[in-house]
Amino acid sequence: MEQFVNEFITILRYEKNLSENTTASYKNDLIKFISFLIENNVNDFDKVDAKLISQFFENQRKENISMSTTSRYMSSIKNFFQYLEDNNYIHRNPTLVLTNVKISRKLPDVLSFEEVDKILNMPNVDEIAGLRDKAILELLYSSGLRVSELINLKINDLFFEEEIIRVFGKGSKERVVPMGSSAINWIKKYLINSRPFLENKIRSQNFLFLNRRGTKLSRMFIWQIVDKYSKQAGIQKEVHPHIFRHSFATHLLEGGADLRAVQEMLGHSDISTTQIYTHIDRNYIKQVHRDHHPRG
Repeated sequence: MEQFVNEFITILRYEKNLSENTTASYKNDLIKFISFLIENNVNDFDKVDAKLISQFFENQRKENISMSTTSRYMSSIKNFFQYLEDNNYIHRNPTLVLTNVKISRKLPDVLSFEEVDKILNMPNVDEIAGLRDKAILELLYSSGLRVSELINLKINDLFFEEEIIRVFGKGSKERVVPMGSSAINWIKKYLINSRPFLENKIRSQNFLFLNRRGTKLSRMFIWQIVDKYSKQAGIQKEVHPHIFRHSFATHLLEGGADLRAVQEMLGHSDISTTQIYTHIDRNYIKQVHRDHHPRG
């Protein structure tokens, strides 16, 4: 059960951009909740119901914990079960009866154009794995995909003539996202010169990106190659796959893209989620003013 907690905490840290202190609090809350479940002979999140969660909060109330701590527990548990549901780890979400508590966010980190370029030029494209990695990095930045969307792409989701890809996002919602010419170029090269050497006729199931065993890539593998190439490129900031999505959105807005169009490309159901990138763009504008205005 803790493996799901660890994956959730990683997502909060790098995809939701929560601080280390906040994610540590979430983890401690969830470990305490898991301990309660184990004490009640529950070792499967699918067996958790609203009654059991209420019992957990009743136990906490008896310990005279503060309202703020109770609210944090509720936020931790609710958002964790939402993550489990979004990733099809559970069949139903027992926390829907809980008060809605939203995770507060800080502005996400982004890469500069130069930093993106450095990372994208790191893979050795003369090697089978390097060519695959190059195509992956190009597509991450070109289309702003989530890692889960990237690893689940299939060959028939690519439409080269239209320069688009079909993506299945959160809740299996389908959307169409443009591909840039550079990404198209490297994906075509990968399909000709790399994927045939990785493909396993039985295991591959038409997934676009494959590992050496011929099966689809894991989320952790994408994290590993992004970390590897960013370090090789000498990038000082903490780089993770989702930073390409942040950079994709920010660079589009910096270039004058319409907010609604960016919302559609990212697959955000609520435009307020996309609007966080306009705040990053304001920071960029302020920096331009400081750098170039005579009295900046």
